[in-house]
Amino acid sequence: MRIGSLLLVVWLLIGAVAAIQRGYVKGDAASCANAGTILVTVIAGPLNYLGVNPKIENCNVPQPSA
Repeated sequence: MRIGSLLLVVWLLIGAVAAIQRGYVKGDAASCANAGTILVTVIAGPLNYLGVNPKIENCNVPQPSA
């Protein structure tokens, strides 16, 4: 269990580094698409360095009911 947890943390840290290197976390425009792109980049982890470039172009957030 400890090895799996350690691997997961390392995986996510590598993804976070990739998101920072790509400039996704600069904070220019906070939007749903920007947050989604950061999230999928972090989840992709080391795959970012193998050519995976996940991006969320648009997202539709449901509006609350009246």
